Amino acid sequence: MKILVVNAGSSSLKYQLINLADESVIAKGNCERIGIDGRITHAAGGKKIEKDTAFPTHTEAFMSVVEELTKGEAAVISGMDEIGAVGHRVVHGGEVYSGTVSATEEVIKTIEDLSKLAPLHNPANALALRACKQVIPESVPQAAVFDTAFHATIPEKAYIYGMPYEFYEKHNVRKYGFHGSSHSFVCKELALHLGKDISTMKIVSCHLGNGSSITAIDGGKSVDTSMGFTPLDGVLMGTRAGALDASAVTYMMKKLNVSVDEMDSILNKKSGLLGIGGFSDNRDLTAAIKAGDKKAKLAGDILRYGIKKYIGAYAAAMNGLDYVIFTGGIGENATDVREDIVGDLQFFGIELDKEVNSATHGDLARVTKNGSKTEVWVVPTNEELLIARNTKELFNL
Repeated sequence: MKILVVNAGSSSLKYQLINLADESVIAKGNCERIGIDGRITHAAGGKKIEKDTAFPTHTEAFMSVVEELTKGEAAVISGMDEIGAVGHRVVHGGEVYSGTVSATEEVIKTIEDLSKLAPLHNPANALALRACKQVIPESVPQAAVFDTAFHATIPEKAYIYGMPYEFYEKHNVRKYGFHGSSHSFVCKELALHLGKDISTMKIVSCHLGNGSSITAIDGGKSVDTSMGFTPLDGVLMGTRAGALDASAVTYMMKKLNVSVDEMDSILNKKSGLLGIGGFSDNRDLTAAIKAGDKKAKLAGDILRYGIKKYIGAYAAAMNGLDYVIFTGGIGENATDVREDIVGDLQFFGIELDKEVNSATHGDLARVTKNGSKTEVWVVPTNEELLIARNTKELFNL
């Protein structure tokens, strides 16, 4: 069974063709600069194709994807009817969708309506869904898999903000949470690897990358998460400020005489590791720290301290902690970040194996010592595979 997984942005369209018989990637690629000029990168069977192609809209991008999959130099199928289904990543499902659904016209319209909550992502997701339906045969079912769906189990006490309740009732302002596909994948993957019933496990999952979020997972269900109404909330990120006093925002808006949109840009694109330490990429930040840059070190310290606080808070919220998972680009590869966060959490029964931790880069591995009451694991994320699995389950393929 072959599933095509699509992850569309406003000017890009990433894809993977996955064989669910062995969960291997048959082909993958990316259509870039949609609406500007266009370029496609396609890889399959050891071959890699790169070429400039005009992509006025997402429809032309999908046509190019079909061409490369079926007729190009690195073709892997004879026709799109060989594909069992298409799974689309959709960022925001609001309170409407708590699971994977068939991408009907009604669903696409709802995704468009929810664009007010995710203006950078949902419009592109809807465009991709419509474009795909124009190009892919009607006989191939399509699914929408929502980033926010995993967090639909968060209780009201955790998702309601201390604002007038009518803000929630009339304007849908609440915590939604993001990176749900990643958090869902890694906790299930760890349970499968250990041969444990996930309903018995208390996990804090740390998805750390340019965007980072921490999630409390009790019995396989999200019960709280650090990102909120938007992906700006939570810990310090590459360019995002994370949690802060709202009055600091209004104070600086008055002080600098900037607009709402200007301040939104500052908080999302000019803050975080970049705003404090001068570098948005953790690798560059680490190099600066080693070179003695004090502001870079401060930014790194704030990041580590914030994650550590969330681990403690979520252990309290769940009344226990069995596992801490690190995933994402930083979580899987930055050994120093992991050590600084959990290296002195003996209070939770964590006994870090520094040698194993230092040798673990992007591999599934336990980085705590034998007998550690709370185990720390590195679990590589694979959101595309989760989308493929959810799509297969939805359509009973």
